[in-house]
Amino acid sequence: MAPAEILSGKTVSAQVRERLKQQVVEMKEKFPGFRPGLAILQVGNRDDSNLYINMKLKAAAEIGISANHIKLPNTATEADVLKCIASLNGDPAVHGFIVQLPLDSDKPINTEKITNAVAPEKDVDGLSSINAGKLSRGDLGDCFIPCTPKGCMELIRQTGVQVAGKRAVVVGRSKIVGAPMHDLLLWNHATVTTCHSKTSTLAEEVGKADILVVAAGKAEMVKGEWIKPGAIVIDCGINHVPDSTKASGKRVVGDVAYNTAKEKASYITPVPGGVGPMTVAMLMQSTVESAQRFLEKFQPGKWNIQYNQLTLKMPVPSDIEISQSCLPKPIDQVAKEVGLLPDEVELYGQTKAKVHLSTLKRLKNQPDGKYVVVTGITPTPLGEGKSTTTVGLVQALGAHLHQNVFACVRQPSQGPTFGIKGGAAGGGYCQVIPMEEFNLHLTGDIHAITAANNLVAAAVDARMFHELTQTDQALYNRLVPSISGVRKFSDIQIRRLQKLGINKTDPSALTKEEVNAFVRLDIDPGTITWQRVLDTNDRFLRKITIGQSPTEKGFSRTAQFDITVSSEIMAVLALSDGLDDMKKRLGRMVVASSKKGEPVTADDLGVTGALAVLMKDAVKPNLMQTLEGTPVFVHAGPFANIAHGNSSVLADKIALKLVGKDGFVVTEAGFGADIGMEKFFNIKCRYSGLRPHVVVLVATVRALKMHGGGPAVTAGVPLPKEYMEENLQLLAKGCSNLNKQIQNARIFGVPVVVAVNAFKTDTKAELALVVQLAKEAGAFDAVECTHWAEGGKGAVALAMAVQRASQTPSNFRFLYDVELPVIDKIRLIAQQIYGAKDIELLPEAQEKVALYTKQGFGNLPVCMAKTHLSLSHDPEQKGAPTGFVLPIRDIRASVGAGFLYPLVGTMSTMPGLPTRPCFYDIDLDTVSGEVNGLF
Repeated sequence: MAPAEILSGKTVSAQVRERLKQQVVEMKEKFPGFRPGLAILQVGNRDDSNLYINMKLKAAAEIGISANHIKLPNTATEADVLKCIASLNGDPAVHGFIVQLPLDSDKPINTEKITNAVAPEKDVDGLSSINAGKLSRGDLGDCFIPCTPKGCMELIRQTGVQVAGKRAVVVGRSKIVGAPMHDLLLWNHATVTTCHSKTSTLAEEVGKADILVVAAGKAEMVKGEWIKPGAIVIDCGINHVPDSTKASGKRVVGDVAYNTAKEKASYITPVPGGVGPMTVAMLMQSTVESAQRFLEKFQPGKWNIQYNQLTLKMPVPSDIEISQSCLPKPIDQVAKEVGLLPDEVELYGQTKAKVHLSTLKRLKNQPDGKYVVVTGITPTPLGEGKSTTTVGLVQALGAHLHQNVFACVRQPSQGPTFGIKGGAAGGGYCQVIPMEEFNLHLTGDIHAITAANNLVAAAVDARMFHELTQTDQALYNRLVPSISGVRKFSDIQIRRLQKLGINKTDPSALTKEEVNAFVRLDIDPGTITWQRVLDTNDRFLRKITIGQSPTEKGFSRTAQFDITVSSEIMAVLALSDGLDDMKKRLGRMVVASSKKGEPVTADDLGVTGALAVLMKDAVKPNLMQTLEGTPVFVHAGPFANIAHGNSSVLADKIALKLVGKDGFVVTEAGFGADIGMEKFFNIKCRYSGLRPHVVVLVATVRALKMHGGGPAVTAGVPLPKEYMEENLQLLAKGCSNLNKQIQNARIFGVPVVVAVNAFKTDTKAELALVVQLAKEAGAFDAVECTHWAEGGKGAVALAMAVQRASQTPSNFRFLYDVELPVIDKIRLIAQQIYGAKDIELLPEAQEKVALYTKQGFGNLPVCMAKTHLSLSHDPEQKGAPTGFVLPIRDIRASVGAGFLYPLVGTMSTMPGLPTRPCFYDIDLDTVSGEVNGLF
């Protein structure tokens, strides 16, 4: 018979690679920006492994696969390797993942444990027990097959011979080739016999084979005369035998005696050039197949997220009952659903986690999603449901319209939670859960701010005390001590020297004048603006005397405590765009002025590095979820009067990357649009560089009736009948406030969607009137919402309106240029946003304008601190007052956060407890561990 036809692996693998190359091109055309990803993990530096890996990297590059070679040193432990595998398992950009064997480590590593740690859906080598089990069961469409057997099957298919019904013999039973080859032939309907070193009738069994696959690892073990005439022979062996004719003194042969076998076989693979080239090609094919499976399951940029089904009840139960009736998803599942990698998430129990800032670096090339801010009309003291609307909107966009969506909200202070206001997790069927976790300690960020703030306060008083009681030289000796005979400045002390213009690094080289300048901050006690803080409502700390112990040697002064969320450190956290930026902002915080009128900063006190250490975890956003399972970032909670009242820049930036270009990030601005929204635009967006797409303006019939002249609304007191009965005239008059707040949003060039938050006492006619007047005032759309009682379902119309609005051009612009004089910036806000005729600066405010301009702070944005209960400075003036003069009592500076805050009236920074605080109703079930009574 004619000699066997040669099955060239080089030729077939080239054809496979060309086909795969075309498939990758088609993927990229269908899903722009997508590339199949292959990761190769190597331990050690074996030459043979390096050679094989380079072949794989070269093939991947040729096909268009993004290949990443991760190399661990030979000192890597099993734990190191498993940690790396866990990270790659969680990386959505990696579709195929192999561990290069053998593992070249000088530490004991269990190879089987390592191969089984690779996620089965990424195990393109097909070596995990799960993939092996699926293959043995015949689940060929749901597993990966080891590359060598897969390449053998491809070569067999090239012959055109039908495998079904043929007798196949596999010589060898290794986990990598022999055993999977047996299963692969079997499930292609061949009758298969496996032979091995203990098979006594090997020649006889080989002679029965229509298809013979040999992977025994023994040179030319199978003789040509054993082979059945016309058989297909696949030789997987690579062996070296002595050959004096070769320069190396050896040559490569297979497990089959090739020269005699080719005379009897119909098809045969050569060695080398047969099965070898197919192994790499099949690895590439499995990687492309894995990417295709990924695309079928997860569209790029489209989350595969499990939403929770709400069981709605009427009447609507209490917030805590609803929250506790819903079982949250494990937070690591939420993290995985939104595309976070395992090493980007720090779990704090089952329901909350911190997200590392490295996420931003990984996603830096990902386009941002649509940016939506929820604000409101001027509210009643009861609030109009901005938080509830924020949560309802994201539940509607996510669980009902299947959009990628994140909510970004502020962390509430514990003070009001135990005081009169209660929690801030939303309400009804629109909540962040678990609400008790949300409203209490969360992950300790507020406690970190308390510690950092009070460290600064302690440093201020301690420094004044020591300067008053010591000579220059004594101070210097203690500030720059000799340790083991060596004196040196710390890094922060070098910065102070440079600030003073002293370019010296040798402590012994300073003159007496330079020592004096270095050790004396010379703080003027009357200028201290830095107060101690506590996250509890306590009216008796509003004015205190400190330093009364005899150890303080008569140095006492009047001071106060503020509530923690009013600390400038909270505002710094909210406006920072990274750890380095936060550290710089902390260092710039001005705590007082010297007696010469120069600003004294945290950096001057030497405390910046310590503050950064205390805040290093707080800077990471907190991940939670809504009742319907959509993701939420809870991060930072600055006051909305003396600060800007918005959640963190970092949370927004990470969320915008995670949702992708077609997704939505919904954040909330504190108080009404004249306060929180104005600061969101002029301060937060200025520092973040982000540009909003839509404003959602929340309005209620109740609040609009109040603005129309309705009686006073008081927390804890039943609503007067005017709010319980239909009154279109009162409502229409009050819509002047709605009209003004719509105009305020439009000043910034952003489309406005009005969300009319419906209450059960509202009539259809009243709701219809608000919708009509909102549209007439220039709103892009106005929608009635029932999300409090219906969850996301009740905000679907709002979500659809937001989607439409986000597709319109947003001509966002700031209200003012920061280079304008301070007075002009204040006047622009007062006139254009509040409706004032003019402003009046009282003498103290005039002095501060001059001081801050002199100190170089005049180009900071302005953060107006005024009542949230009116567009004017007078909380009793409702509707849309005009013609008033806005009095500016004082101006203060949050230099680290990056704004000046003019005081319009008196601002309380430490709330008090009412006669009957919320804590009367809060209790712990000591059997179940459940918290009761929160609202």
